[in-house]
Amino acid sequence: MSAVLQTVKLCKSFGALTVAADIDFTLEAGARHALIGPNGAGKTTFVNLLTGRLAPSSGSVALGGEDVTQLAQAQRVKRGLGRTFQINTLFGSMSVLDNVALGVAERRGTAGKWWRPANSYAEVRDEALELLASLGIADEAPRRVLDLPYGKQRLVEIAIALGLRPKVLLLDEPAAGVPKVESERILEALAQLPKDIAILIIEHDMDLVFRFAERITVLVQGEVLCHGAPDEIARDARVREVYLGESHD
Repeated sequence: MSAVLQTVKLCKSFGALTVAADIDFTLEAGARHALIGPNGAGKTTFVNLLTGRLAPSSGSVALGGEDVTQLAQAQRVKRGLGRTFQINTLFGSMSVLDNVALGVAERRGTAGKWWRPANSYAEVRDEALELLASLGIADEAPRRVLDLPYGKQRLVEIAIALGLRPKVLLLDEPAAGVPKVESERILEALAQLPKDIAILIIEHDMDLVFRFAERITVLVQGEVLCHGAPDEIARDARVREVYLGESHD
């Protein structure tokens, strides 16, 4: 398998505070990979370095074999890097359909040309509806986002990310704040995503992680503690100490 996303000795410091230390990480094509760690481990910081939201102090980020370390967020998106956020960034007063259609239109390069609602643009509308259907929420298309249960809002955010047709999809705590029943819906939706999209999920819900991931990376205090298959991670004494012992970030 070939790497679609890779970091080499990726570091980030704020003065004397190091939040990412020599992180070597590889995401393979089609991967279902999870990044876990206790609060303060540096997980979101690492994702911000991957997406270009933060610039590293040293080290490199490669996307599809191309060094993108110096590229801005928008340029990385155009090269196939999609992301959702820990706290969703949806337009609550707009319809579900229009939220997703905006993402589709952005990819098509027509978002800045809009003078009418998304429903006026057949190709954009149809693609947005297909994305919603693929996640099982097509019936919610006309509803305002703020009227949806939070779990469905997270699915709308995933639909927007998919509208950018990413090769790599980074999901930052998609089940955060979501009731158990709705997290099951999210897990089912993730399982249906196309296999040609490599997915990295950052998540505190260990049940979701171990049911979804084929590989897991554990981050502690900005450093990689270990990589492995879920059963290897579950047996690792260091991981149990971090989550169950006296260790703190």
